[in-house]
Amino acid sequence: MSRILVTGGAGYIGSHTVKMLLGAGHHVVVLDNLSYGHRAAVPETSLIVADLRDVDHLDQILVAHRIDSVIHFAASTFVGESVSDPAKYYLNNLVHSANLLERVRRHGISKFVFSSTCATYGVPAKSPITEAAPQHPINPYGNTKLAFERMLADFAKPYGIGYAALRYFNASGAAPDGSIGEDHTPETHLIPLVIQAALGQRPHIEIYGTDYPTPDGTCIRDYIHVDDLAAAHVHALDRIEPGVGRCLNVGTGRGYSVREVIRTVEEVSGRKVPTKEGPRRAGDPPELVAAADAIRRDLNWEPKYTELRTIVETAWNWHRNKPRGYGK
Repeated sequence: MSRILVTGGAGYIGSHTVKMLLGAGHHVVVLDNLSYGHRAAVPETSLIVADLRDVDHLDQILVAHRIDSVIHFAASTFVGESVSDPAKYYLNNLVHSANLLERVRRHGISKFVFSSTCATYGVPAKSPITEAAPQHPINPYGNTKLAFERMLADFAKPYGIGYAALRYFNASGAAPDGSIGEDHTPETHLIPLVIQAALGQRPHIEIYGTDYPTPDGTCIRDYIHVDDLAAAHVHALDRIEPGVGRCLNVGTGRGYSVREVIRTVEEVSGRKVPTKEGPRRAGDPPELVAAADAIRRDLNWEPKYTELRTIVETAWNWHRNKPRGYGK
């Protein structure tokens, strides 16, 4: 049994990972300032409401709970906001993360799993995207994630810190039992936005660009179920070796277009989704699909949710039964 600190563990992906870790019998401490996370998403007995900027408190937590592993989700994650307020992103995603890693080093913790992103690749030259693809982020969000990946690489060998940086593609879905799901303010992910339009919570769904070089003219993305993402963290933690780092894509290797997502939500919900077509957004690549061979090989990981419909079904059940999310 590991003793694991999960930063940002009351957030969307973090809470699903915490649920899986607790189910596997691990001792889990969730550190979250609840700026994006939800108290109701994790057991109260596991939650410590605190901020990474309070390094003295962080030291106390690591010692008191005899932490031997860290999974780091805590971050600011809105691409548009990172462009308008880059200082916030460099502070939250880089400075505070650096403070955490320094405490990990001081306390001799040898296992670290980092929530990274495919945004580190920027606009890729080809798809599917392998881990060897050039990393040229096009926004401060991607820049800060890449900078911390590089910090991890520099710390690994001299300090004996084993790590896995997991580069997510499009996180989606909800826990199959309906206990936890996706609740962002503001919401920026396509599947919940389409579901909100189906539920009448927004007047329509905006389709940004219909002239891409794709079969139906709309962007294609790789949608990975949140439980499969959570499982990737558990697999990574089990296979980390001191002083050795891995950077791995987490996706299904299959892409779906915006129109396919809309059509699938309509089929699952039995409701028509009103749409409005608009111009492309700057920086939106036509296609972002993961080459996921490395994670399958290195971590013996396989996604359970490989079809868009099954992913959407879990999301629809969550949003239909919890139209106000966690009740804000």
